[in-house]
Amino acid sequence: MPFRSPSLLRRSLILALGLGLASLAAQAQSSNEPLVIYNAQHVSLTQAWVEAFTRETGIKVVVRNGGDADLANQLVQEGAASPADVFLTENSPAMSLVDNNKLFAPLDPATLAQIPAEYRPDHGRWTGIAARSTVFVYRKIKFTRDTLPKSMMDLADPAWKGRFGAAPAGADFQAIVSAVLQLKGEEATATWLKGLKDNVVTFRGNSVAMKATNDGQVDGALIYHYYYFGDMSKGGENTEKIGVHYFRNQDPGAFVSVSGGGVLASSKRPAQAQAFLKWLTGKGGQEILRSGNSFEYAVGVDAKSNRNLVPLAELQAPKVDMSKLNTGKTTDLMLKAGLL
Repeated sequence: MPFRSPSLLRRSLILALGLGLASLAAQAQSSNEPLVIYNAQHVSLTQAWVEAFTRETGIKVVVRNGGDADLANQLVQEGAASPADVFLTENSPAMSLVDNNKLFAPLDPATLAQIPAEYRPDHGRWTGIAARSTVFVYRKIKFTRDTLPKSMMDLADPAWKGRFGAAPAGADFQAIVSAVLQLKGEEATATWLKGLKDNVVTFRGNSVAMKATNDGQVDGALIYHYYYFGDMSKGGENTEKIGVHYFRNQDPGAFVSVSGGGVLASSKRPAQAQAFLKWLTGKGGQEILRSGNSFEYAVGVDAKSNRNLVPLAELQAPKVDMSKLNTGKTTDLMLKAGLL
């Protein structure tokens, strides 16, 4: 063993102690910094989640809002240099984009255990946090039960030309098309999209398409369910003349889109980020879905959704692998069809 003088040994110990204290100081500073969430969920819902989480834990949170695709692409561009700790989305294709670029850390097993397997990918790098159902809203005076579309695929039939609206430029509609692609294949999806292009009246947003239905501009619209229930809860100004139709029977139009949440592998506050996802998927976060006014479905184990909603189990949704919903191929097909 080589000889070290007392003075050299003392200097080595001081240096090691200094490095250790610097590391501890850096960790303390990081833990005191607010958690940064890139949020593509509805702003009001995430605000309710964040406020309740901070009240319960004392962990401060900063939220940066944007769209599903915009924030997902931003995370890909930022890579390991991203300031984000957590990513939340409305629809799962954006989660897959980030995950395919290997930017998520594995979630804690305790967090994954709080969400049933059908609402999260098997790999465990992100999880479902809420859900929404595809529905067809319609002018009541225009339809009887027998004349409503039996399948969402029927909307490509020439008989529907100019009769219904949708918002194809939005992430919501593109998630629905992604499900059709997975369920029906590329050729059938391309044919369906061509028919939609010929028939659909396009609007800028689901709520606009719903209002147009209520006002009589179109007979119906393809949207997510919570736009209808949200308007009803505010007095029904844009829903008083319309009804809501569920396709059921494992039809592509019964697709349930899962909102996702994940922790970035580059997070400088991984413990706090994991704690947030655990809280969000647990009683605290899921209860806000039941009692709040987002009208999105709770997806936690034994969690209850808003009492006004048709229970998830009764929607008869098709089985879709949410981790394989293909944003790139979907937008390619929609561009070729002229819908984007």
